[in-house]
Amino acid sequence: MTRITETPAWAALAEHQQAMSGVHLRDLLADDPQRAQRLTVDAGALFTDYSKHRVTDETMRLLFELAETAGVRRMIDAMFAGEKINLTEDRAVLHIALRAPADATIIVDGENVVPGVHAVKRRMAEFAEQVRTGEWRGATGRPIRTVVNIGIGGSDLGPAMAYDALRAFSKRDMAFRFVSNVDGDDMAEALLDLDPAETLFIVASKTFTTVETITNATTAREWLLAGLGVGPGSSPEAGYPGDVGDVGDVGEGDAVARHFVAVSTNTAKVAEFGIDTANMFEFWDWVGGRYSYDSAIGLSLMVAIGGLAFDEMLHGFHEMDEHFRTTPFERNLPVVMALLGIWYHNFFGAETLAILPYSQYLGRLSAYLQQLDMESNGKSVDRSGRRVDHATGPVVWGTPGTNGQHAYYQLIHQGTRLIPADFIGFLAPQHDTRHADGYRHHDLLMANFFAQTEALALGRTRDEVVAAGVPGHQIAHRVFEGNHPTTTIIASQLTPGVLGQLIACYEHKVFVQGVIWDVNSFDQWGVELGKSLAVRIEPELVAADEPVLTHDASTNALIRRYRAARGR
Repeated sequence: MTRITETPAWAALAEHQQAMSGVHLRDLLADDPQRAQRLTVDAGALFTDYSKHRVTDETMRLLFELAETAGVRRMIDAMFAGEKINLTEDRAVLHIALRAPADATIIVDGENVVPGVHAVKRRMAEFAEQVRTGEWRGATGRPIRTVVNIGIGGSDLGPAMAYDALRAFSKRDMAFRFVSNVDGDDMAEALLDLDPAETLFIVASKTFTTVETITNATTAREWLLAGLGVGPGSSPEAGYPGDVGDVGDVGEGDAVARHFVAVSTNTAKVAEFGIDTANMFEFWDWVGGRYSYDSAIGLSLMVAIGGLAFDEMLHGFHEMDEHFRTTPFERNLPVVMALLGIWYHNFFGAETLAILPYSQYLGRLSAYLQQLDMESNGKSVDRSGRRVDHATGPVVWGTPGTNGQHAYYQLIHQGTRLIPADFIGFLAPQHDTRHADGYRHHDLLMANFFAQTEALALGRTRDEVVAAGVPGHQIAHRVFEGNHPTTTIIASQLTPGVLGQLIACYEHKVFVQGVIWDVNSFDQWGVELGKSLAVRIEPELVAADEPVLTHDASTNALIRRYRAARGR
């Protein structure tokens, strides 16, 4: 099988890069004013300007040719048709089915999966409405005021990111917290000042065997039972705020049933934990964790924003899915973004991608996209099991503007590394905060948003610095090379539908890059090795007698140091 690096399309891009290596964005923008109109894409509510990239029409032609050579169109069709493109796990890849309309048909193993998706969604909506209205009550008869989502990976990052993003649409008289880290401090802080009588736990784990999640869920169960005074030897001691009310004849099973629900595929394990399986919401093995928050994994989000807003978000996902599935590559936003990443990552040697949302509500977006991108395409063997001969997934990072401008933007502007960046902004804020004289926060925010992409593209020449009257000893330090590529993504406002479109866009971008790199974007075997070793090491840390350690010398020494510090 021919590697992508052995194709004429790859060779043509490598030759073209040599011609483009000395071209500056300052000249591209000055010599072709129309590129600002031509190098743009409209996709649903997202307007994207990629004119500040080190590309020409010829560059894009060659990149589109690369996508065709790699079989991107064939793989798009295969994914939407339900083919088992996750080769190592022999699974279909159908997160797109989670947001398909009820009358759609998507066949997996001879079955249309769409009716099952909508059946679960209806159960979610009914449950969410019961919690939101106070119809669902805890063991003491009091309504739920706090929801704690317990998960890890996609079962945490997705709903936590989306809740923060859509906090303005959430039910404000309820609180929502998210626990993922097996570090006990995470759970302790999440439970701090909560009233067990008014707390609901949503435990999200596909297998219901994930060590971190089940450990945290067990701690939560013990906290609940102790706080309600229904556990063995327990009583509502000081430290659990408020009067829990009359527990009466409530037993452990009743308490857990009213304060715990599960999102899982493992009915037996859910029942073994003590959760009523009537309160289990299912999803499917053709949904990867990092693609799952629009499934039942998003139950905590649905409770927060309500069923209608959740449906609006799903519609946004589906709108981008259809754009991706049907639009020619030249106007296809995920394809364009994917190819721009290939251009810098594989032909200019860039190693990272900065995600820079100018919205505080998107504070967790870069963390979410880290998992989406780095777990998907952080691979070193191709789909046939051969070692790849080219760079694959980038390191993804970033924080909201304008905070980053006072920190790491210095390195992007004047450092020695090429760092492509995605700038994400909104024409209207959720809160039009202003001073008495009419001065608006959002205008200043967006002034910075536009200024940064201009500064990164154009920089400041030595002549410009001298003309500005800068003292001689500072001139070299105040020259900015510029020529730093940025993508500008703008929507009217951050709404549930817009969030769905934005996340789906990045999902499909990552998929396209995986196809071109010929890696399986839908497995994550690298996650498993450390977890399996941890299962082996944990008993060695707590053993009463000195264990026989058979790790490497460094790990053995570290384990002994830990045991000594813990008095073992």
